[in-house]
Amino acid sequence: MSTALIKGRRLRAFGAAVASVLLVSGCAAGTHPGAAAVVGKTEITVGDVDKTSRAVTTALGQPFNSTVALSELVNNALVAEVSQQRSVSVSDAETAEAAKLVVNDQTAYEKFEADPVARDFLRQVAATAVATIKLGGGTGVKDPKVQQAQQAGIQLVKEASKDVKIEISPRFGQWSDGRIDSKISGSLSEESAQAKAKREAAEAQQNQQGQG
Repeated sequence: MSTALIKGRRLRAFGAAVASVLLVSGCAAGTHPGAAAVVGKTEITVGDVDKTSRAVTTALGQPFNSTVALSELVNNALVAEVSQQRSVSVSDAETAEAAKLVVNDQTAYEKFEADPVARDFLRQVAATAVATIKLGGGTGVKDPKVQQAQQAGIQLVKEASKDVKIEISPRFGQWSDGRIDSKISGSLSEESAQAKAKREAAEAQQNQQGQG
């Protein structure tokens, strides 16, 4: 069974391949001020990203930057969305069991547990790992064919993501090969399609009021 250590700049969740899901519909347009990303019905705020980055950095004792934090938060939200669509659930007991495998180090695990934000993030990553296994036909982290189930789950999420609305703020970059690539970020001053529509609607209303 594959486990992963939390180290360096990347949090490699249990079965690190969970984070390799390709989000083919990611784009810059559509997010609004304060939103770092929108995944289906879930909005991830810039504040969520900043808090997660700081908390996990403290727990790790090493940098966990905002781009990586957002990438993981988006993946968690995507898998949760697909799981809900497929009626796949993960219990608290399953999440707790997987969380220890994600960290695979008691000292680091205790640091995550000591901070509410880091703890919640760890549990989200753990639940994502379990859900991915179940989506692939497995029973959980102790499934004899856990790697096979996980790979099948990743492929299923990849296909399902085509029907999930995913929008990323240009300040963080764009999705490339399952992660955020900040090198292809849009300009912060670039106006999104949604922002443009709101601005034009507001201007039209002002003009009508002025004429009235």
